[in-house]
Amino acid sequence: MAPEVKVPLLEGRGATPAQTLGNIVVSIVGTGVLGLPYAFRTAGWLAGALGVAGAGAATFYCMLLLLDCRDRLREQETEEDGHGGEQRPHGDGGNYTYGDLGERCFGPVGRHFTEAIIVLCQTGGTVAYLVFIGQNISSVLPALSSATVVLALLLPAEVALSFVRSLSALAPFSILADACTVLAVAAVVKEDVQLLVKRGQPFAARSAFAGLWGVPFACGVAVFCFEGFCLTLALEASMSNRAKFRPVLLQAIAGVTVVYVSFGVCGYLAYGDATRDIVTLNLPSNWSTAAVKVVLCVALALTFAVMMHPIHEIVESRLLAPGGWVRRRGGFVERAALHLSRVAVVATLAAIACFVPAFGEFAAFVGSTVCALLSFVLPALFHLRVVGPTASTWARAVDYFFLLSGLVFAGHGMYTVLSPQ
Repeated sequence: MAPEVKVPLLEGRGATPAQTLGNIVVSIVGTGVLGLPYAFRTAGWLAGALGVAGAGAATFYCMLLLLDCRDRLREQETEEDGHGGEQRPHGDGGNYTYGDLGERCFGPVGRHFTEAIIVLCQTGGTVAYLVFIGQNISSVLPALSSATVVLALLLPAEVALSFVRSLSALAPFSILADACTVLAVAAVVKEDVQLLVKRGQPFAARSAFAGLWGVPFACGVAVFCFEGFCLTLALEASMSNRAKFRPVLLQAIAGVTVVYVSFGVCGYLAYGDATRDIVTLNLPSNWSTAAVKVVLCVALALTFAVMMHPIHEIVESRLLAPGGWVRRRGGFVERAALHLSRVAVVATLAAIACFVPAFGEFAAFVGSTVCALLSFVLPALFHLRVVGPTASTWARAVDYFFLLSGLVFAGHGMYTVLSPQ
Protein backbone atom coordinates (compact mmCIF):
# COMPACT_ATOMS: atom_id res chain seq x y z
CA MET A 1 0.00 0.00 0.00
CA ALA A 2 1.56 3.37 -1.08
CA PRO A 3 0.99 6.83 0.35
CA GLU A 4 -1.70 8.92 -1.27
CA VAL A 5 -0.06 12.33 -1.11
CA LYS A 6 3.41 13.84 -0.91
CA VAL A 7 5.03 10.84 -2.58
CA PRO A 8 8.79 11.38 -2.99
CA LEU A 9 8.92 9.62 -6.34
CA LEU A 10 6.34 12.06 -7.69
CA GLU A 11 7.75 15.36 -6.52
CA GLY A 12 7.60 17.94 -9.29
CA ARG A 13 6.06 17.66 -12.75
CA GLY A 14 7.26 16.81 -16.22
CA ALA A 15 7.78 13.05 -15.92
CA THR A 16 8.39 11.23 -19.18
CA PRO A 17 6.40 8.11 -20.17
CA ALA A 18 9.40 5.93 -19.27
CA GLN A 19 9.72 7.56 -15.84
CA THR A 20 6.00 7.23 -15.24
CA LEU A 21 6.10 3.58 -16.28
CA GLY A 22 8.84 2.99 -13.71
CA ASN A 23 6.91 4.85 -11.02
CA ILE A 24 3.77 2.80 -11.70
CA VAL A 25 5.69 -0.47 -11.41
CA VAL A 26 7.40 0.71 -8.19
CA SER A 27 4.04 1.71 -6.70
CA ILE A 28 2.37 -1.61 -7.60
CA VAL A 29 4.93 -4.34 -6.96
CA GLY A 30 5.41 -5.28 -3.32
CA THR A 31 5.84 -8.25 -1.00
CA GLY A 32 2.46 -9.66 -2.00
CA VAL A 33 4.02 -11.20 -5.09
CA LEU A 34 5.86 -13.70 -2.89
CA GLY A 35 2.49 -15.06 -1.71
CA LEU A 36 1.19 -15.77 -5.22
CA PRO A 37 2.53 -19.35 -5.55
CA TYR A 38 0.64 -20.26 -2.36
CA ALA A 39 -2.51 -18.69 -3.79
CA PHE A 40 -2.06 -20.78 -6.94
CA ARG A 41 -1.65 -23.87 -4.78
CA THR A 42 -4.97 -23.06 -3.10
CA ALA A 43 -6.87 -22.28 -6.31
CA GLY A 44 -5.06 -24.39 -8.91
CA TRP A 45 -2.65 -23.11 -11.54
CA LEU A 46 -5.31 -22.30 -14.16
CA ALA A 47 -7.84 -20.83 -11.73
CA GLY A 48 -5.10 -18.78 -10.10
CA ALA A 49 -3.88 -17.47 -13.45
CA LEU A 50 -7.40 -16.44 -14.44
CA GLY A 51 -7.94 -14.81 -11.04
CA VAL A 52 -4.76 -12.73 -11.26
CA ALA A 53 -5.49 -11.73 -14.86
CA GLY A 54 -9.02 -10.73 -13.88
CA ALA A 55 -7.76 -8.71 -10.92
CA GLY A 56 -5.28 -6.90 -13.17
CA ALA A 57 -7.94 -6.05 -15.77
CA ALA A 58 -10.38 -4.88 -13.09
CA THR A 59 -7.69 -2.75 -11.44
CA PHE A 60 -6.87 -1.05 -14.75
CA TYR A 61 -10.53 -0.35 -15.52
CA CYS A 62 -11.25 1.10 -12.07
CA MET A 63 -8.17 3.30 -12.26
CA LEU A 64 -9.64 4.72 -15.46
CA LEU A 65 -12.89 5.39 -13.59
CA LEU A 66 -11.02 7.60 -11.13
CA LEU A 67 -9.45 9.54 -14.00
CA ASP A 68 -12.88 9.99 -15.62
CA CYS A 69 -14.27 11.34 -12.34
CA ARG A 70 -11.40 13.79 -12.02
CA ASP A 71 -11.82 14.98 -15.61
CA ARG A 72 -15.54 15.56 -15.16
CA LEU A 73 -15.03 17.49 -11.91
CA ARG A 74 -12.46 19.70 -13.65
CA GLU A 75 -14.99 20.42 -16.40
CA GLN A 76 -17.60 21.32 -13.81
CA GLU A 77 -15.23 23.69 -12.03
CA THR A 78 -14.33 25.35 -15.34
CA GLU A 79 -18.01 25.85 -16.09
CA GLU A 80 -18.61 27.28 -12.61
CA ASP A 81 -15.71 29.72 -13.06
CA GLY A 82 -17.03 30.74 -16.46
CA HIS A 83 -20.40 31.57 -14.95
CA GLY A 84 -18.94 33.46 -12.03
CA GLY A 85 -19.34 30.62 -9.58
CA GLU A 86 -17.14 30.16 -6.58
CA GLN A 87 -14.12 28.02 -7.41
CA ARG A 88 -13.42 25.10 -5.14
CA PRO A 89 -9.67 24.50 -5.20
CA HIS A 90 -8.37 20.99 -4.88
CA GLY A 91 -4.69 20.18 -4.84
CA ASP A 92 -2.20 21.83 -7.13
CA GLY A 93 -3.60 23.25 -10.32
CA GLY A 94 -6.89 21.38 -10.08
CA ASN A 95 -5.35 18.05 -9.18
CA TYR A 96 -7.36 15.76 -6.95
CA THR A 97 -6.50 13.22 -4.29
CA TYR A 98 -8.64 10.20 -3.57
CA GLY A 99 -9.99 11.97 -0.50
CA ASP A 100 -10.91 15.02 -2.60
CA LEU A 101 -13.05 12.83 -4.85
CA GLY A 102 -14.79 11.40 -1.80
CA GLU A 103 -15.57 14.90 -0.52
CA ARG A 104 -16.84 16.17 -3.86
CA CYS A 105 -19.11 13.14 -4.21
CA PHE A 106 -20.45 12.77 -0.67
CA GLY A 107 -19.24 15.75 1.35
CA PRO A 108 -17.12 15.54 4.52
CA VAL A 109 -18.49 12.08 5.29
CA GLY A 110 -17.20 10.88 1.93
CA ARG A 111 -13.73 12.25 2.66
CA HIS A 112 -13.61 10.71 6.13
CA PHE A 113 -14.79 7.31 4.88
CA THR A 114 -12.37 7.29 1.95
CA GLU A 115 -9.42 8.25 4.13
CA ALA A 116 -10.45 5.65 6.72
CA ILE A 117 -10.36 2.94 4.03
CA ILE A 118 -6.95 4.20 2.88
CA VAL A 119 -5.64 4.00 6.46
CA LEU A 120 -6.97 0.46 6.81
CA CYS A 121 -5.26 -0.55 3.56
CA GLN A 122 -1.99 1.01 4.69
CA THR A 123 -2.35 -0.73 8.04
CA GLY A 124 -2.88 -4.05 6.29
CA GLY A 125 0.20 -3.47 4.15
CA THR A 126 2.43 -2.52 7.08
CA VAL A 127 1.28 -5.47 9.18
CA ALA A 128 1.96 -7.75 6.20
CA TYR A 129 5.49 -6.33 6.06
CA LEU A 130 6.03 -7.16 9.73
CA VAL A 131 4.61 -10.66 9.35
CA PHE A 132 6.87 -11.24 6.36
CA ILE A 133 9.95 -10.01 8.24
CA GLY A 134 9.15 -12.07 11.33
CA GLN A 135 8.60 -15.33 9.47
CA ASN A 136 11.66 -15.01 7.23
CA ILE A 137 14.14 -13.88 9.90
CA SER A 138 13.00 -16.61 12.30
CA SER A 139 13.57 -19.15 9.49
CA VAL A 140 17.13 -17.86 8.97
CA LEU A 141 17.93 -17.54 12.69
CA PRO A 142 16.14 -20.36 14.53
CA ALA A 143 17.72 -19.18 17.78
CA LEU A 144 15.20 -16.33 17.83
CA SER A 145 12.54 -19.06 18.22
CA SER A 146 9.56 -17.17 16.80
CA ALA A 147 8.40 -14.24 14.71
CA THR A 148 7.19 -12.51 17.89
CA VAL A 149 10.74 -12.34 19.23
CA VAL A 150 11.94 -10.92 15.90
CA LEU A 151 9.31 -8.19 15.96
CA ALA A 152 10.11 -7.33 19.59
CA LEU A 153 13.75 -6.82 18.65
CA LEU A 154 12.78 -4.86 15.55
CA LEU A 155 10.37 -2.50 17.32
CA PRO A 156 12.94 0.05 18.65
CA ALA A 157 14.43 0.49 15.18
CA GLU A 158 11.01 1.02 13.61
CA VAL A 159 10.07 3.54 16.29
CA ALA A 160 13.30 5.44 15.62
CA LEU A 161 12.61 5.47 11.87
CA SER A 162 9.09 6.74 12.50
CA PHE A 163 10.60 9.95 13.89
CA VAL A 164 12.04 10.76 10.44
CA ARG A 165 9.40 13.11 9.05
CA SER A 166 10.91 13.79 5.63
CA LEU A 167 9.60 11.48 2.93
CA SER A 168 12.44 12.61 0.70
CA ALA A 169 14.90 11.16 3.20
CA LEU A 170 12.96 7.89 3.31
CA ALA A 171 12.42 7.54 -0.46
CA PRO A 172 15.69 5.65 -1.19
CA PHE A 173 14.63 2.94 1.25
CA SER A 174 11.43 2.38 -0.71
CA ILE A 175 13.37 2.01 -3.95
CA LEU A 176 15.80 -0.37 -2.21
CA ALA A 177 12.88 -2.53 -1.09
CA ASP A 178 11.65 -2.92 -4.67
CA ALA A 179 15.15 -3.75 -5.89
CA CYS A 180 15.45 -6.42 -3.21
CA THR A 181 12.01 -7.78 -4.14
CA VAL A 182 13.27 -8.20 -7.70
CA LEU A 183 16.33 -9.99 -6.34
CA ALA A 184 14.17 -12.34 -4.27
CA VAL A 185 11.85 -13.03 -7.21
CA ALA A 186 14.86 -13.80 -9.42
CA ALA A 187 16.26 -16.19 -6.81
CA VAL A 188 12.93 -17.99 -6.51
CA VAL A 189 12.48 -18.24 -10.29
CA LYS A 190 15.99 -19.66 -10.66
CA GLU A 191 15.20 -22.36 -8.10
CA ASP A 192 11.79 -23.01 -9.71
CA VAL A 193 13.30 -23.52 -13.15
CA GLN A 194 15.95 -25.87 -11.80
CA LEU A 195 13.31 -28.01 -10.09
CA LEU A 196 11.03 -28.04 -13.14
CA VAL A 197 13.88 -29.07 -15.44
CA LYS A 198 14.87 -31.82 -13.01
CA ARG A 199 11.31 -33.19 -12.80
CA GLY A 200 10.68 -32.98 -16.54
CA GLN A 201 6.86 -33.09 -16.16
CA PRO A 202 5.87 -29.69 -14.75
CA PHE A 203 2.09 -30.26 -14.76
CA ALA A 204 2.16 -33.75 -13.28
CA ALA A 205 0.20 -34.00 -10.01
CA ARG A 206 -0.62 -30.27 -10.13
CA SER A 207 -4.28 -29.17 -10.03
CA ALA A 208 -5.58 -26.77 -12.64
CA PHE A 209 -8.67 -26.11 -10.52
CA ALA A 210 -8.41 -26.98 -6.84
CA GLY A 211 -11.94 -26.07 -5.76
CA LEU A 212 -14.41 -23.22 -5.70
CA TRP A 213 -13.18 -21.75 -2.39
CA GLY A 214 -9.67 -21.29 -3.75
CA VAL A 215 -10.74 -18.85 -6.49
CA PRO A 216 -11.76 -15.93 -4.22
CA PHE A 217 -8.69 -16.63 -2.08
CA ALA A 218 -6.41 -16.27 -5.11
CA CYS A 219 -8.29 -13.16 -6.22
CA GLY A 220 -7.85 -11.65 -2.76
CA VAL A 221 -4.10 -12.20 -2.85
CA ALA A 222 -4.00 -10.80 -6.40
CA VAL A 223 -5.86 -7.63 -5.38
CA PHE A 224 -3.44 -7.23 -2.47
CA CYS A 225 -0.55 -7.56 -4.94
CA PHE A 226 -1.75 -4.65 -7.07
CA GLU A 227 -0.62 -2.04 -4.57
CA GLY A 228 -0.46 1.69 -5.19
CA PHE A 229 -4.06 2.25 -6.24
CA CYS A 230 -4.17 5.57 -4.38
CA LEU A 231 -1.31 6.84 -6.54
CA THR A 232 -3.31 6.79 -9.79
CA LEU A 233 -4.24 10.48 -9.77
CA ALA A 234 -0.81 11.63 -8.59
CA LEU A 235 0.97 9.52 -11.20
CA GLU A 236 -1.14 10.97 -13.98
CA ALA A 237 -0.60 14.50 -12.68
CA SER A 238 3.18 13.99 -12.67
CA MET A 239 3.40 13.50 -16.44
CA SER A 240 4.46 16.26 -18.81
CA ASN A 241 1.96 14.91 -21.37
CA ARG A 242 -1.00 13.60 -19.46
CA ALA A 243 -2.70 12.29 -22.60
CA LYS A 244 -0.10 9.48 -22.69
CA PHE A 245 -0.85 8.26 -19.18
CA ARG A 246 -3.57 5.76 -20.08
CA PRO A 247 -1.50 3.75 -22.58
CA VAL A 248 1.47 3.85 -20.18
CA LEU A 249 -0.79 2.60 -17.38
CA LEU A 250 -2.04 -0.21 -19.62
CA GLN A 251 1.53 -1.26 -20.43
CA ALA A 252 2.48 -1.30 -16.76
CA ILE A 253 -0.58 -3.26 -15.57
CA ALA A 254 -0.30 -5.75 -18.44
CA GLY A 255 3.41 -6.30 -17.82
CA VAL A 256 2.99 -6.73 -14.07
CA THR A 257 0.07 -9.12 -14.62
CA VAL A 258 2.17 -11.31 -16.92
CA VAL A 259 4.98 -11.39 -14.35
CA TYR A 260 2.55 -12.22 -11.53
CA VAL A 261 0.92 -15.07 -13.47
CA SER A 262 4.26 -16.51 -14.57
CA PHE A 263 5.72 -16.29 -11.07
CA GLY A 264 2.67 -17.85 -9.42
CA VAL A 265 2.41 -20.70 -11.91
CA CYS A 266 6.14 -21.50 -11.80
CA GLY A 267 6.21 -21.45 -8.00
CA TYR A 268 3.25 -23.78 -7.64
CA LEU A 269 4.42 -26.17 -10.37
CA ALA A 270 7.84 -26.37 -8.72
CA TYR A 271 6.73 -27.04 -5.13
CA GLY A 272 3.16 -28.34 -5.45
CA ASP A 273 1.38 -28.99 -2.16
CA ALA A 274 4.57 -28.09 -0.28
CA THR A 275 4.34 -24.44 -1.41
CA ARG A 276 4.60 -22.14 1.62
CA ASP A 277 2.56 -18.98 2.13
CA ILE A 278 5.80 -17.01 1.60
CA VAL A 279 7.55 -18.81 -1.21
CA THR A 280 11.03 -17.75 -0.09
CA LEU A 281 10.54 -20.20 2.78
CA ASN A 282 10.63 -22.99 0.17
CA LEU A 283 14.15 -22.10 -0.91
CA PRO A 284 16.95 -24.45 0.15
CA SER A 285 18.77 -23.74 3.40
CA ASN A 286 22.07 -22.32 2.21
CA TRP A 287 23.99 -19.08 2.56
CA SER A 288 22.69 -17.51 -0.68
CA THR A 289 19.05 -18.08 0.31
CA ALA A 290 19.70 -16.70 3.79
CA ALA A 291 21.33 -13.62 2.26
CA VAL A 292 18.34 -13.00 0.00
CA LYS A 293 15.92 -13.28 2.93
CA VAL A 294 17.98 -11.01 5.20
CA VAL A 295 18.53 -8.32 2.56
CA LEU A 296 14.85 -8.33 1.65
CA CYS A 297 13.77 -8.10 5.30
CA VAL A 298 16.20 -5.25 6.01
CA ALA A 299 14.86 -3.32 3.03
CA LEU A 300 11.26 -3.86 4.14
CA ALA A 301 12.11 -2.76 7.66
CA LEU A 302 13.60 0.45 6.28
CA THR A 303 10.68 1.23 3.99
CA PHE A 304 8.17 0.48 6.75
CA ALA A 305 8.33 4.16 7.75
CA VAL A 306 7.24 5.21 4.25
CA MET A 307 4.24 2.90 4.45
CA MET A 308 3.36 4.40 7.83
CA HIS A 309 3.46 8.01 6.65
CA PRO A 310 -0.22 8.39 5.61
CA ILE A 311 -1.35 6.88 8.92
CA HIS A 312 0.83 9.26 10.92
CA GLU A 313 -0.45 12.21 8.89
CA ILE A 314 -4.09 11.44 9.61
CA VAL A 315 -3.50 10.72 13.30
CA GLU A 316 -1.48 13.88 13.76
CA SER A 317 -4.01 16.01 11.89
CA ARG A 318 -6.54 14.98 14.52
CA LEU A 319 -4.14 15.67 17.37
CA LEU A 320 -3.31 19.13 16.00
CA ALA A 321 -6.88 20.08 15.13
CA PRO A 322 -7.48 23.83 15.61
CA GLY A 323 -8.80 24.52 19.09
CA GLY A 324 -7.78 21.10 20.39
CA TRP A 325 -6.08 20.55 23.73
CA VAL A 326 -2.70 19.67 22.18
CA ARG A 327 -2.77 22.66 19.82
CA ARG A 328 -3.59 25.03 22.67
CA ARG A 329 -0.69 23.77 24.79
CA GLY A 330 1.84 23.93 21.93
CA GLY A 331 5.59 23.75 22.48
CA PHE A 332 6.84 20.75 24.41
CA VAL A 333 3.37 19.22 24.86
CA GLU A 334 2.74 19.29 21.12
CA ARG A 335 6.09 17.73 20.25
CA ALA A 336 5.70 15.07 22.94
CA ALA A 337 2.18 14.21 21.76
CA LEU A 338 3.36 13.80 18.16
CA HIS A 339 6.25 11.52 19.15
CA LEU A 340 4.11 9.46 21.52
CA SER A 341 1.45 9.01 18.85
CA ARG A 342 4.02 7.59 16.46
CA VAL A 343 5.37 5.23 19.12
CA ALA A 344 1.84 4.08 19.96
CA VAL A 345 0.85 3.48 16.31
CA VAL A 346 4.01 1.49 15.49
CA ALA A 347 3.74 -0.57 18.69
CA THR A 348 0.07 -1.31 18.00
CA LEU A 349 0.80 -2.58 14.49
CA ALA A 350 3.68 -4.73 15.76
CA ALA A 351 1.35 -6.24 18.38
CA ILE A 352 -1.26 -6.98 15.68
CA ALA A 353 1.39 -8.66 13.53
CA CYS A 354 2.26 -11.01 16.40
CA PHE A 355 -1.26 -12.46 16.24
CA VAL A 356 -1.45 -12.87 12.46
CA PRO A 357 -1.12 -16.64 11.91
CA ALA A 358 0.03 -16.71 8.28
CA PHE A 359 1.09 -14.23 5.60
CA GLY A 360 -0.96 -15.80 2.81
CA GLU A 361 -4.30 -15.82 4.65
CA PHE A 362 -3.73 -12.30 5.93
CA ALA A 363 -2.86 -10.96 2.46
CA ALA A 364 -5.99 -12.60 1.03
CA PHE A 365 -8.13 -11.08 3.80
CA VAL A 366 -6.77 -7.56 3.33
CA GLY A 367 -7.05 -7.84 -0.45
CA SER A 368 -10.60 -9.14 -0.42
CA THR A 369 -11.92 -6.60 2.11
CA VAL A 370 -10.48 -3.08 2.41
CA CYS A 371 -8.41 -3.30 -0.79
CA ALA A 372 -11.48 -4.44 -2.70
CA LEU A 373 -13.43 -1.47 -1.32
CA LEU A 374 -10.67 0.96 -2.27
CA SER A 375 -9.93 -0.56 -5.67
CA PHE A 376 -13.39 -1.43 -6.97
CA VAL A 377 -16.30 -0.24 -4.81
CA LEU A 378 -15.31 3.40 -4.29
CA PRO A 379 -14.21 4.07 -7.92
CA ALA A 380 -17.49 2.61 -9.22
CA LEU A 381 -19.50 4.55 -6.64
CA PHE A 382 -17.72 7.82 -7.43
CA HIS A 383 -18.16 7.24 -11.16
CA LEU A 384 -21.89 6.64 -10.78
CA ARG A 385 -22.17 9.84 -8.73
CA VAL A 386 -20.09 12.09 -11.00
CA VAL A 387 -20.40 10.64 -14.51
CA GLY A 388 -23.39 8.32 -14.12
CA PRO A 389 -26.16 10.84 -14.98
CA THR A 390 -24.70 11.38 -18.46
CA ALA A 391 -23.12 7.93 -18.98
CA SER A 392 -24.51 5.24 -21.26
CA THR A 393 -26.64 2.41 -19.92
CA TRP A 394 -23.77 -0.01 -20.56
CA ALA A 395 -21.29 2.15 -18.60
CA ARG A 396 -23.68 2.39 -15.64
CA ALA A 397 -24.26 -1.38 -15.76
CA VAL A 398 -20.50 -2.01 -15.58
CA ASP A 399 -20.23 0.42 -12.65
CA TYR A 400 -22.99 -1.39 -10.80
CA PHE A 401 -21.29 -4.72 -11.56
CA PHE A 402 -18.02 -3.59 -9.96
CA LEU A 403 -19.87 -1.97 -7.07
CA LEU A 404 -21.90 -5.07 -6.23
CA SER A 405 -19.09 -7.52 -6.98
CA GLY A 406 -16.71 -5.58 -4.74
CA LEU A 407 -19.22 -5.59 -1.90
CA VAL A 408 -19.87 -9.32 -2.29
CA PHE A 409 -16.13 -9.96 -2.46
CA ALA A 410 -15.53 -7.93 0.71
CA GLY A 411 -18.42 -9.70 2.44
CA HIS A 412 -17.01 -13.08 1.51
CA GLY A 413 -13.61 -12.07 2.88
CA MET A 414 -15.15 -11.04 6.19
CA TYR A 415 -17.22 -14.22 6.38
CA THR A 416 -14.18 -16.39 5.69
CA VAL A 417 -12.27 -14.82 8.57
CA LEU A 418 -15.13 -14.66 11.08
CA SER A 419 -16.68 -18.06 10.35
CA PRO A 420 -15.59 -20.93 12.65
CA GLN A 421 -12.94 -23.15 11.14
